[in-house]
Amino acid sequence: MEVCETKSEGLSRMYQVTVSKDELATKLEAKIAEAAPQINLKGFRPGKAPASHIKRLYGPSIMKDVIDQAVQEGTQKAIEDNKIRVAQQPNIHLEGEYEKIAAGEMDLAFHFHVEVMPEFTPADPASLEVTKLVAEVPESLIQERLQALAESNRTFATKAGAAESGDSLTIDFEGFIGDEAFEGGKAEGAELVIGSGRFIPGFEEQLTGAAAGEHRTLSVTFPEDYPSENLAGKEARFEVEVKEVKAPDAAVVDENLAKRFGLEGLDPLKNAVKLELDNEMRIAQRTKLKKSLLDAIDAAHSFDLPPNMLEGEFQEIWRQVQQEKEAGRLDADDTAKSDEDLEASYRKIAERRVRLGLVLAETGRMNNIQIRDEEIARALNAQARRFPGREKEVIDFYRRTPGALAQIQAPIYEDKVIDFILELAKVTEKAVTRDELLAEDAIV
Repeated sequence: MEVCETKSEGLSRMYQVTVSKDELATKLEAKIAEAAPQINLKGFRPGKAPASHIKRLYGPSIMKDVIDQAVQEGTQKAIEDNKIRVAQQPNIHLEGEYEKIAAGEMDLAFHFHVEVMPEFTPADPASLEVTKLVAEVPESLIQERLQALAESNRTFATKAGAAESGDSLTIDFEGFIGDEAFEGGKAEGAELVIGSGRFIPGFEEQLTGAAAGEHRTLSVTFPEDYPSENLAGKEARFEVEVKEVKAPDAAVVDENLAKRFGLEGLDPLKNAVKLELDNEMRIAQRTKLKKSLLDAIDAAHSFDLPPNMLEGEFQEIWRQVQQEKEAGRLDADDTAKSDEDLEASYRKIAERRVRLGLVLAETGRMNNIQIRDEEIARALNAQARRFPGREKEVIDFYRRTPGALAQIQAPIYEDKVIDFILELAKVTEKAVTRDELLAEDAIV
């Protein structure tokens, strides 16, 4: 096997690898000899078929394995002999006619491009200064959440007279496009709260003032983005029978409200609400602290980035931006930018992400930060729980799909490196309001 470096520019390298046809033939014979004891062929005792017969029957498929293995070994040899640390998987190009190589008529020759890790030393974590925002949960917010719970868990009692906003109606209905009833447009005993917005626009409003026993014909138009394409944007008629009208009871925060949640009293309910609010703030606090640290890391490093890695990151971001643009969901600042300015802005974001990713990866490598098996197992179980009844199928998929498993491992590893750095960095606490803590930051 011959390995030769043919290009070295910046962080880009190219290597030429040649494996002679004689070496391939030797590897083929060794593979056949290794497999022969496990091969049973008609007319021969188990494991006793001649190598020549095995070669005639299975030679092409075994040769494919030989070539694949030779490519892997050649690539690894070039990387190890030249003592390079790759930034991404090599891009391999086979030369010559594969059929002739497999037939033993040509040497195996291929070249591969690879980008190497830039040379840099991560900043000393102790030199980094970060800000930790802290906020208290105000009592007024706890009361506000309790009141919202009372509002959303009201009970209803039958009333006489016309339905008003906030009332609950029990209805039978059937929908028509023209004179044709459409699938899914009929229901009996449906519950509807006027003003809840659960039905298509105009439906609830036209039932205001209706009384039990009354029949109403409603004219509505399905939204253009309605999930059923056969109904989207179309005008429809609904024939509605009002069976019952119920008015909501007062939304009272009391012991009865707590009992609806299976709690013994108001204090346990209040504590549960405070715990939920505290958790929201802990998540926001972690997000802001992480951003502060990443800002400090980014400011402390400047080095060349692998071009292909950078371009891949930008293209991934740019695809998302284009999807948001087509859906009309770009924020006001981005909408006002020209395409050139928008691209320049997101290229800077891509640069930041790649730089930070390399620094975190190198910090983790230098400090031997590892992901434990139980951490991966917890993450897999959490992912599997999102698909009830298919948990084993989901876990098996990740176990046998390295790329998918890497997506599970990446955020775990990043968080462990972040925690390691935070333990050594200078962290200054800053008191803020809850609104300031929860305010969204720009994409990074």
